Amino acid sequence: MCEGPQWPRNLLLHDKSEFEVFQSYEIDVFIHSPTIDLNPASLNQGIRDETLNQLKETIDLAVEIGANAITTHPGLIHRYETRVKDIGRQYSIETLTSANEYGNERGIIFSVENMPNKYAYFCNNAEEHALITRECGSCATIDLGHANTSGDIKPFLDMKNICYYHLSDNNGDKDQHLILGEGNLDLELLNGIDKVILELDEYQNVLNSRKILRSCVNSV
Repeated sequence: MCEGPQWPRNLLLHDKSEFEVFQSYEIDVFIHSPTIDLNPASLNQGIRDETLNQLKETIDLAVEIGANAITTHPGLIHRYETRVKDIGRQYSIETLTSANEYGNERGIIFSVENMPNKYAYFCNNAEEHALITRECGSCATIDLGHANTSGDIKPFLDMKNICYYHLSDNNGDKDQHLILGEGNLDLELLNGIDKVILELDEYQNVLNSRKILRSCVNSV
């Protein structure tokens, strides 16, 4: 999660020998780009330009540490008008297309995440998530906690360009990042999914959710 001290521009200034740790373990590495205060759908071109700059820096960081892919958010609007949302959607596609093209040049998978079911967010439903990822040529990261707030996660699971999954539980109303089984996420739908990142705040919660996940799926 590239926020705060893990800001890519900051990490890229470090001694590159520090990145050797990523080659020391047989794990797949996936990066989440910075999103706080950034917005690929902003009506302010300066914000869009800086968002693209930081997406490219995240891709550069992925190359340095040998990561497989980066995930980012599709953006949001701050005025709840259809006209504004239509403009923002197009800006999001343009920004994310440029970032995806840069990822292709550098050999890094670029993936766009679905968002919770709030009007301000783009990709808050499977139809728009499929549209935006198709238009910008990216892969899709499916956050099943976000999808659970839509009332029906199956359309997200049916998408054809899924790279990997973010997983946590909630009550279906808001994104709570609960341990699996503490919310109303249908755990039977987890059977068969792979490449999962458990998005929980405490390590013990990750371990508890991993145990539950392993009981739900054929392979992890």
